[in-house]
Amino acid sequence: MKKLQEIKNSALYPNPVMLVSAAYEDKESIITLAWGGTSSSNPPYVSIAIRKSRFSYDLIKNSEEFVLNIPTASMLEQVEFCGTKSGREHDKWKECNFTKGESENINAPYIEECPVSLECKVYQIIELGSHDLFIGEVVAFHLDEKWKEESFPDMLTYTRGKYKTCVDIE
Repeated sequence: MKKLQEIKNSALYPNPVMLVSAAYEDKESIITLAWGGTSSSNPPYVSIAIRKSRFSYDLIKNSEEFVLNIPTASMLEQVEFCGTKSGREHDKWKECNFTKGESENINAPYIEECPVSLECKVYQIIELGSHDLFIGEVVAFHLDEKWKEESFPDMLTYTRGKYKTCVDIE
């Protein structure tokens, strides 16, 4: 039997883990997010939720673009770093030893080490409360060639404050 709970957050678990890269003028950064996902398939839209206090928030709001990168479980250390350190004080690209991929349709670079990267242009920003929701139109899709032939990589989810891995169920 389920017990009625006080609403403290959305409590929708697990959440996909994403590394979102952004750039504006001479600033770049990467933020780890777990609140986001597919919003529409035709046309293709994704959404990400970010607190206004985060460094990447202003980069995305001002540039109106971002790259949603999907990390693998082997990247957990970098995922945690990008989620706990601020781009105001850290060069996450350098400290995580990430390679910048040159995007086709936007100015923000994608992360070469991630098997999937979606270039997005901000379609709408919705102010919600603790987080603002950025809806991004997917304008380019990058997929590591080796994943076309093999099973999809072991991805990360975030559940109640802990990272978990997804099991490939093909």
